[in-house]
Amino acid sequence: MQDIRHPIEGVIYHPAERAASYLDSGAWMRSSVGDALRATARRLPGKTAFISDEGSLSFQELDEQSERLGAALLEAGLAPGDRAIFQMGTTLETVLALAACYKAGIVPVCSLPQHRELEIGQLIRQSAARGYFVQADFHPSFDLAAFARKMAEGSDTLRHLVVARGPAGEGGLSLRDLIAGMPLAAARRRLAEAPPGLGDVLSFQLSGGTTGMPKIIPRFHAEYLGHALACAGMYKLREDDRFMWALPLLHNAAQVYVLIPVFAMGVSAVLMPRLDLVRMLELIEEHRVTRAVSIGPIAPQLMTYPDLARHDLSALRLFITMSRADRLEAHLGVPCSNLFGITEGLLLGSPPDAPAARRFQTQGCSGCPQDELRLLEPDSEKPVAPGQMGELCFRGPSTLPGFFNAPEANAQAYTSDGFYRTGDMMTAHVVDGVTCYAFEGRLRDNINRGGEKIGCEEVEGLVGAHPAVAEARLVAMPDPVYGEKGCIYIVPRPGQTAPQVKELADFLVAQGLAKYKCPERVEVIDAFPVTKVGKLDKPALKRMIAEKLAGETGAQDQDPGQGSPA
Repeated sequence: MQDIRHPIEGVIYHPAERAASYLDSGAWMRSSVGDALRATARRLPGKTAFISDEGSLSFQELDEQSERLGAALLEAGLAPGDRAIFQMGTTLETVLALAACYKAGIVPVCSLPQHRELEIGQLIRQSAARGYFVQADFHPSFDLAAFARKMAEGSDTLRHLVVARGPAGEGGLSLRDLIAGMPLAAARRRLAEAPPGLGDVLSFQLSGGTTGMPKIIPRFHAEYLGHALACAGMYKLREDDRFMWALPLLHNAAQVYVLIPVFAMGVSAVLMPRLDLVRMLELIEEHRVTRAVSIGPIAPQLMTYPDLARHDLSALRLFITMSRADRLEAHLGVPCSNLFGITEGLLLGSPPDAPAARRFQTQGCSGCPQDELRLLEPDSEKPVAPGQMGELCFRGPSTLPGFFNAPEANAQAYTSDGFYRTGDMMTAHVVDGVTCYAFEGRLRDNINRGGEKIGCEEVEGLVGAHPAVAEARLVAMPDPVYGEKGCIYIVPRPGQTAPQVKELADFLVAQGLAKYKCPERVEVIDAFPVTKVGKLDKPALKRMIAEKLAGETGAQDQDPGQGSPA
């Protein structure tokens, strides 16, 4: 039984027979996320669920306050199945808002406080969002609540603005006032009237696509619970574990590694609103944190931090990172392992007691026995030979059944027998009888800047609108902290001078692009390199900037007073 109580037009649901088999096998949980949280709160009412420098929430407080907020949102006019934009940071209020939406059947849309007109406008239109949650104090020089009102004025669907950590203002609803104004008993009655079913949509996540139009990935209650708990089992997560999290809470990684294990297992989490490496290490020591994750700049910053020895990290059982776990483990003296995750429904990793070859030289394996993985030759359905690199393709209980309202994308995303094409190149390695996968690179044209994906086509199109630019191509350049940053190669118009980094960023932000997507280096070129068949050779551009950066680094090592070009 799929148990879809609030269907959303445009969502592709898992077929009923397949859903039933996943529930019977235990790959999906027979629970909604809200019910899982309620059960944990009954079992562990006084245990601390979330900790921050501003306070904490016990499981009872988290459950009761999210009940009251969820019911208040329904009373205010939102309905199960409605979508809601989120521009909130890593705070206790964000946790409450997410839990409330999950219980009420309101579908959060993964977005960031850093997103601006371009991204938010697209997400509102694509998702037909009716709700909008903002954190008023996220940035001292940018009024997110005013920005949300402006976006609502241009929308045919947005009706409800919820403001946290600041005045609600005209037409807005205060998150704290909504909680305070809803009695707990009344809230529980209201939420019981039309709760989400096991097969209902839990959230709208986003693909790390290559263009300016991200594809929406629906995730479902029972499916997402099973997905996160299978991953937790693979990592041998225990109820007495305590996570450190300093990255966005709306991302898939936060949901599967932290939020769902807290809600469903009773583990605890320490939240940081912004990454401060020294404070993070102090919190690990103070709260005896046992698990930490680096998806982005955390691990590289740790590698260069000179005062690591003054911090007590003895409670840490595992530090998970995207790559180079061997170097991090040698530096920290803590078990480390590489990871791989894709929002379309696959997580790979290794527990702390796995062999070093598995933890260091691969991204691990899936924790779900029903997941099937293949390595195929690109643009074909032919498996690669053993030991050869191929495109990772997978299908299983949490594999995306289809992007939201995107028939063209869906037609290209799968093999003929339903394996999702990741665009990621991998090699397979058998370690102590377990087949694990090592990440080798990407087929798709995007940049992974500290875990945030930047679609090159989106940025190139906007740069091309600059009056001094004839053509522009964006490529990834290596960066020691973020892994990759964007380098834009520009062919200037005749008689024009290519814009410098700051001028170009000001131009792009004025067009509504999020600042983190702006190129961080400009290279002027007379013509782009091409392949033998006359197509743009982006790998050549990547090699050119990598070699140039390496040469500049070498020159600086020889002459510390020499600066690199702007």
